[in-house]
Amino acid sequence: MSHFSDLEIAFLQSQRLGRLATVDADGAPHVVPLWFVYNAELDTIDLFGMGMARSKKYRDVARGGRAAFVADDAGGQWSIRGVEVRGRAVQVASGGKAFDERVDDAFIRIDPTRIVGWGLDADPYYPNGRSVG
Repeated sequence: MSHFSDLEIAFLQSQRLGRLATVDADGAPHVVPLWFVYNAELDTIDLFGMGMARSKKYRDVARGGRAAFVADDAGGQWSIRGVEVRGRAVQVASGGKAFDERVDDAFIRIDPTRIVGWGLDADPYYPNGRSVG
């Protein structure tokens, strides 16, 4: 059984780009846009990019083991929807090319511990956050 609701999964599957947040050794935040997929088999978020294995975000994940990710959109004026995922993040050395040949084979995987959705099934000003892991 998934930690994500059916509406959250449908929303994530309708999006291709989101933002990953990590923290470096000095505690400074770092946010970057990345391609992603919801991995139904593992109930994770898998994140892909070019030059991933050499990137700051990849090093931050190795050191800290935590990350946050958000995918959102504005379907119309004041109609904002999104899903935030916080959790344990790991480096995955290979498999990214199966997502797209243009990206690095290495990628980042987030196993959720907290999920917050908004605007999917309720008022966007009242998100439905919950701890899951």
